[in-house]
Order: sequence, then structure tokens, then C-alpha cells
Amino acid sequence: MKYPAFFLLLLLTSCEKLNSEAPLQQFPHVAQGSYAAALSDDGQFAAVSSIQDGVALWDVKNNALKFQWKHQDNAENLVFSLAISHNNSHVFTADQNTYALWSIATGKNQGFWQLDAATVRDIAVSDNGAHLLIGKSNGGVQHITLASGRRLEFLGHTERINSVAMSPNGRYALTGGNDYKAHLWDTQSAQIIYSFSHPSRVTKVALDPQGRYAFTADSQNLAQIWDIQTGKLVSALQFNARQQVFSAVNFSADGKYLATGAPTRKLALWDVQTGLELQQWQVSVRPDSRPASAVVHAVSFLNNNQLISESSSGIAEVWEIKHDSK
Repeated sequence: MKYPAFFLLLLLTSCEKLNSEAPLQQFPHVAQGSYAAALSDDGQFAAVSSIQDGVALWDVKNNALKFQWKHQDNAENLVFSLAISHNNSHVFTADQNTYALWSIATGKNQGFWQLDAATVRDIAVSDNGAHLLIGKSNGGVQHITLASGRRLEFLGHTERINSVAMSPNGRYALTGGNDYKAHLWDTQSAQIIYSFSHPSRVTKVALDPQGRYAFTADSQNLAQIWDIQTGKLVSALQFNARQQVFSAVNFSADGKYLATGAPTRKLALWDVQTGLELQQWQVSVRPDSRPASAVVHAVSFLNNNQLISESSSGIAEVWEIKHDSK
């Protein structure tokens, strides 16, 4: 499973107090909660994985269910990793041992593969579904170019991978693992461009689609934003919690802001240059949730004034960014 540590953390941080505002809109996507979810970078599409519905692709803008997919017919859905390409062309899905690519335009499957060694930990997909990135439990990261069938195995990590990200063109990958390292590397040569060290296991990484920044965070209290043109530190997120773990990250289109989600219902907006928290919210929980919490699976900027989140409660929610937060 992708989030066991996160769910344990719910019990440790359930008493965290947040000043929360109500969402502007709510879109129920699954009735009984979700395993995982992904939002497109522009917030137009949401892919949601649940027991009862398999993987459901929603057109959030029109509040319409587009497609429902399953890895196996007549089998329990166990898809725990989802990714949507930056240009909204494809959805990439994975359970522990298999992964599949789907067309957003037609809903048709573009390929289905089996992972022979280790298990899938996290995934990413490039524009047009041209390149796939799979982080594995044995510390390896596989980069696949579908047109040529080329498979490159990155072996820069020595322990389990926890999070992966890839540039929209598929050329660069950012990976983080239990070896306390995050590596930015070239997918053509497998050469490391920059390495970012942490005092504990790296649990979340993200890349700015515009090629300006990288985000790396560990399992304790260090979350940093890096300039990927120079490899220099831009800022470290400033938070008071003893332990802060992130389950969702996204950069704004203008590169000024970072949105994060946590396994403790918390959704937050940060200033990229200073690392200061500008605003925070709490995503909704299902009435029967015990404990009363939810994992924020994904977050995206709809525009300069609104965020959208997708959480384990099975609800997409739109939030207002206050102008005085800017």
C-alpha cells in the first residue's frame, strides 16, 4: 500500500488545530472513500481509485464521469498510484505489480504491463503518454519510452523509493527514497544532475512543470524548494508542527506559490521564495470516518484565486485563495 505511514500519522496528529474555511464547491466522486487520486495540473480532470468504482475519471469542470477502468475484471480494485500527464492526454495507473496507460480523449487502454521484480511505489507520466516512470520497492526506478520500447533502470538509490516526479517532456526525473536522498537526473543518460540530502527518509518530491523548481520533503520536519537551474536552495517551508508529512504537492503556474496536502486533512498555500505559510484549510471527512480525518491525495491550482483538492473522503473541493494572502 502507498500510504500506510500516512494513516498511522493520522493517529499521532489528529489533535492538530487548524483555522478552516468552508469550500466554495464540493463534488462527490465516490461514495465510500478512495484509495488514491490524481488531479490534472489545471484541475480539469480527477482520477479516483476506490473499491466500488475501480478507477473513475471525472471531468471536474463539467462535473461529469467520463470513464471507469479496471486492471482486472471481476477482481478487487487495488490501484494505489495514479498520475495524469501535464497536457491532459493520458492517465497512468498502477497497483503493486501491474501498471496501465489510458487515453483521456477516448478512454481506451494504451498498454498494460507486469512488473516482475519488486513492487510499484509511485509513478509519473509525460505529455502524450510518451514516457512512463515507475519507482520501485527495491530502490530502482524504471523509465520507459513507449515509441522505441527503451527501458532505462536508474540505480542511484540504495533503498526503497517513496516518490517520483517527471518533467512534462519526460527528459528529467526527480526521485526520493528511504536512503535520505532525492536525485534530479537525466532520463536519457541516467546521470545525476543534483542530489538533495535529508536527515530522514524522503517521502515526497515534486517538479514545477515550467522547469523552475523542485520540491523535496522528508518524514520529519524538513521540506525544501530548490532552483533546478542552479541546484541552490530557494526556501524551506516554515511550519511549527513537530512532524509534517506531505501527501500532495503542486506549484502554481506563475511559480510564486506552492500548494500542499497532508494525511491530516490539512491543505496549505505557501510562498515559494520565503517558505512562509499563507493560508490553510481542512478538507472534509465522511460522516462515518473513524478517526474523523482524511488524506489529501491531490491538489491543483484552478486559477490565481482558487485551489482544488481531492481527498480520501471521495470528494473534490474548491477553495478560495484570499487576496490578502498574496
